[in-house]
Amino acid sequence: MNRMMERVREILTQVQAVITGSHVVYASGRHGSAYVNKDAVYPHTHATSEICDQIARAFTSHNVEVVIAPAVGGVILSQWVAYHLTNLLNREVLGVYADQIFREEVLFDVHENSRPVIVKLPFGGPNDGPTEVTLLKGDRILIKRAGSLFVIKRGYDKLLHGKRVLVVEDVLTTGGSVRKVVEAVRQAGGEVVGVGAICNRGRVTAEDVGGVPELFATINPEMESFPEDECSLCAQGVPVNTDVGKGRDFLARKAAPAG
Repeated sequence: MNRMMERVREILTQVQAVITGSHVVYASGRHGSAYVNKDAVYPHTHATSEICDQIARAFTSHNVEVVIAPAVGGVILSQWVAYHLTNLLNREVLGVYADQIFREEVLFDVHENSRPVIVKLPFGGPNDGPTEVTLLKGDRILIKRAGSLFVIKRGYDKLLHGKRVLVVEDVLTTGGSVRKVVEAVRQAGGEVVGVGAICNRGRVTAEDVGGVPELFATINPEMESFPEDECSLCAQGVPVNTDVGKGRDFLARKAAPAG
C-alpha cells in the first residue's frame, strides 16, 4: 500500500498537480496554502488510468456493478475506474455520473434610475486577470454558482436501481459533494458499497460521506485549511490563486457591492 501511495505521489508530481505556497480557496469555502490540482492530471490519460486502476483494485472484492461520480471532473474518474473494474472482474461494470444543479446570482445590477457604473471584476481581462466594465441602466452581471444538490438524470437512475454502486471523487475536502451523490444513489435504489478518491486532503471519514461501508483514497496528505474569517493568508494580503479552486468566485463575491 505504501508503494502504491508513493507511485501516486510520483504521478501527481510529474504532471505538476501539487501546488504549495499559494493562497487557495477550496470548494468547501475554506482557505489554505496547498492544493492538489486534479485538472492537471486529467489531460494525461496514462497517468489518470494508472491512478484509477489503483482505486479499482481497492474494490475488487466488493462486487461493484456501477461506478458513479459527481460531474464534471468525476466523469473521467467514473469511466476509468469502471473500465479497470471491468477488466479485473472479467464482466461489465458501468460508469455513470450525477449532474450538479447550478443557480444564477446577480453580481452587479444597475437599476433604471441609476447612472452608468464602472465596476472592476477580478477576472475577464488580459490573461484572465482583473478588468473594468461600464454598466448602463438596466445592465446586470450574472454569475453561475454551484448549487447544493446532485441529481441523477439521463436515465442513469434506472441503471443504479438494485445495483451495488461505487462512488468515486478526485479530491475530498469536507466530503459534502460525495455525500450528496451517495444520498442520490440511495434514493435511486442503489446500494453504495464504498467511496474511492484520488486524494483525501480533509481527513474525511466514511461516516462523513453518509456512513458508507468503506472509504479509500490513494493518498491522504496533511493539508491545513482555515475558515474564510480565520484565514491568515487573507489577513496578510496574500493574493488569491484564481487558476485553481474557487478563487475567482471568492473574489467576485468580495467585489460585489453590499446589499
